[in-house]
Amino acid sequence: MNFKNVFPISAMLLVGLMSSCSNQLDSGFSSKKSSNDHSGSESTGNVIPVPPVQAAGTLATVNLGVANSFAILSKSGITNVYKSTVTGDIGSSPITGAAILLTCPEVNGSIFTVDAAGPLPCRVTNPSMLTTAVSNMEAAYTDAAGRTNPAFLNLGAGNIGGKTLTAGLYKWTTALIIPTNVTISGSANDIFIFQVAGTLTMSSAVRINLTGGAQAKNIFWQTAGAVTLGTTSHFEGNVLGKTGINLQTGATINGRLLAQTAVTLQKSTVTIPQ
Repeated sequence: MNFKNVFPISAMLLVGLMSSCSNQLDSGFSSKKSSNDHSGSESTGNVIPVPPVQAAGTLATVNLGVANSFAILSKSGITNVYKSTVTGDIGSSPITGAAILLTCPEVNGSIFTVDAAGPLPCRVTNPSMLTTAVSNMEAAYTDAAGRTNPAFLNLGAGNIGGKTLTAGLYKWTTALIIPTNVTISGSANDIFIFQVAGTLTMSSAVRINLTGGAQAKNIFWQTAGAVTLGTTSHFEGNVLGKTGINLQTGATINGRLLAQTAVTLQKSTVTIPQ
């Protein structure tokens, strides 16, 4: 037998066999990897896929329309314990201007009313503009409340004290409390929308701090229940309240108070964001 001819043939057969085994192993590994990869939209077994996170900077802002020019806008009036300080326009509609209890020296801006009542001598009667502003305020609330696919759902089980919040859409299906300082961190163009199904309560002497260039004008707190900012607390952002907004003694806000009922001030400071 000629071994010189047999050896090359045997070697070729051996190489072919090894190649076939390698392909089967690769195929089996790929199949296992695919069966254990839960990054897709469907769940496998008991594994629940993680929802996609809203990328920072991609969230559209909430258009306030004519309400954008108001530091305080309400439908049921503005009560006040002297002396408060408001920088920006204020107004109330459809209730009479007599329900605005701020005095002219307390407001660095215009005081708009639907009738001849209201603070003198500075009040400006403009029912048509106020009707539009309130309509825009309500539309903004509906817009913010209707945003879907939150990046953060029920963060902290409704307690965000001590947390740093980055840009995106947040949703709480219950009340929200802020018992200790909170940081909102983002760039100058980042948008923050906070949807709160219940009340929003900030404890006394607690602060919201902005870092990284985040701006109060780009922060929206859509709240179905009453909003209460505790004594000497400091808040940042636009409050879109379905019900009342109450600032306790010495509370301050860099933002807007846009309430579909009443706003209550007690020696408070409200500054419209630039």
